[in-house]
This record gives sequence, structure tokens and C-alpha cells, in this order.
Amino acid sequence: MHTVAVLALDQVIPFDLSTPIEVFSRTRLPDGRPGYQVRVCAERDEIDAGAFALRAPWGLEGLQGADTIIVPGIAEPTAPLPPTIRDALRSAAADGTRIASLCVGTFPLAATGLLNGLRATTHWRAAALLAAAHPDIDVDPDVLYVDNGQFLTSAGAAAGLDLCLHMIRRDYGSAVAADAARLSVMPLEREGGQAQFIVHDHVPTPRGSELETLLAWLRENLAGEITLTDIAEHAGTSTRTLIRRFRDQTGTTPLQWLHRARIRQAQHLLETTAHSVERIGHQVGFASPTTFRDRFKRTTGVSPQAYRRTFA
Repeated sequence: MHTVAVLALDQVIPFDLSTPIEVFSRTRLPDGRPGYQVRVCAERDEIDAGAFALRAPWGLEGLQGADTIIVPGIAEPTAPLPPTIRDALRSAAADGTRIASLCVGTFPLAATGLLNGLRATTHWRAAALLAAAHPDIDVDPDVLYVDNGQFLTSAGAAAGLDLCLHMIRRDYGSAVAADAARLSVMPLEREGGQAQFIVHDHVPTPRGSELETLLAWLRENLAGEITLTDIAEHAGTSTRTLIRRFRDQTGTTPLQWLHRARIRQAQHLLETTAHSVERIGHQVGFASPTTFRDRFKRTTGVSPQAYRRTFA
């Protein structure tokens, strides 16, 4: 039987803690035997879980000999990782134990150094913070989970369930994983990544900055045919200077900013109107419905119709 140790850190997020406990505890093999033994482990006798306190039946010794260790998210993801936990996770990794993080559980896992040089993900709202705190990690904010073999990370909330089902499929095959997915009332594979859930607001521009008026003009003219030259002329500057100012103040290029603004407006129209996809594409500045569909899917990971089915 495969042993899964769920590590309850102080200020653990209850949803993240319960997801692997429920999914793995209820997984059954074709002959009816349980597929997993689940241990809930903690450093101290009592752990703060926000709305309640919990007492884990296992201490850190429960991590030893586990086949998989799960690190759920915590309320303060940048809180210092206790040395005892850091050492326990590093020791488990040296023994070849598979270690997976859920949501912002990527932060304590990253604090061990085990993710350095690897691709990882976390909740999209925390992705920039993770990248800044751990520049040696290749942070991908658009996916539901990342599987590096021994180390796995997932995005926020329900993406932790996606990752658990993925690990079941790795351990026991698609049939067992599909049965676990049905029990969880989840598809075994969801279309797209967490990019479809991201509210693509623009990087904040300080009031009074030289781009504030220009960005307002772009937002008001999303439906028009706008080129880089048009933007530069409206700003009264050269295209080279315009690109430099955009990168300095928004972190992206003028045309990338414009494309993102158009897709964000398209998301709003898909959520709030019954307009056809073709009409919405035209409303946000795409002359070709095919180009609009392609750009939308590349940005969000799903088609406009799939997005509407999910969020309308």
C-alpha cells in the first residue's frame, strides 16, 4: 500500500489539508482494497488551522518511510519555515520520497531549496511573489500543476484536487484515477490551465505617470485597429522610447498590453452578454474570428465557448 503523509504546518489552510486526506483515503483499487494509507503529521501537538485548532496523530516521524509527502498551503506563505521541518523534507527528498505542494504550499517547499532550478506553480495571485522570493525557480502561473517527477506543485484550491488525481493515475493507472475522480465529482482532466481563472488586470501604473493618459486612450479604443506606430504617435514619442517606457512602467510591451486588455474585455463580455463569439471578437478589435479564438485560447488556455460555459 502506498503511504501518503500530509504535513500540517502552522496556519494550514483547511481546504488544502482536507483535499489530499479525502481523495487518497477514499481511493480504492479494482479488487476493493484501499490504495493509500494516509498519515497527518505535524511538528507540534496542536496546530493553528485558522477557524479551529487540530491535533495530528503523527509527529514529523510520520514523514519517514512515506512514499509521498503533501505540503498544503498556509495562511502566511512567506512565514519562515522551521528548521526541523526544512530538514525533515530535505531528508525525505534525499531518500527519494515524492513531495507535492498544494496552492501556496509551494512557498514552504521552495524554502527547502528543493525546487531550485525546476519549474513550479502556485496560486496565480501569489505567483509573482513566489518568483520574487525564489528567483532560482521557474514559476509558471498559467498551469494547474507541474510534475517534475519527484517534486510536484499545484495551483490554487481545486487544482490541488487535479494534482492528487494525477498522482493516483501515476501510481495505479487511469482506471483507478477515473474512479477517484468520479467519487470526487471531478473530471479526471480539466480543459486549460489556471490562466482561464486569472483576472488579467494590468500592472498598476502610478497616478500621474507619463503613461496614465495613454493607457486610458487604449482602453477606450480597444475595438479600433491600432498599430505600434499609432500608439507612439498618440504618445508623441518614438516607438523605441515608447517600448522602453512601457517595459519600465508596466513590465510588458505596448502591443502585449493591448492584446491582454482586449482579451480581458472579451472575458467580461462572454460572462455578461449573450453576444456571439464573432461579435465579441469584433467588439474588442479582432477583424478575424479565427484570430480572436486563437489569441483567446493562447491567453486563457481555453476557447471562448469553453470560457463562457464555465463563467457565464
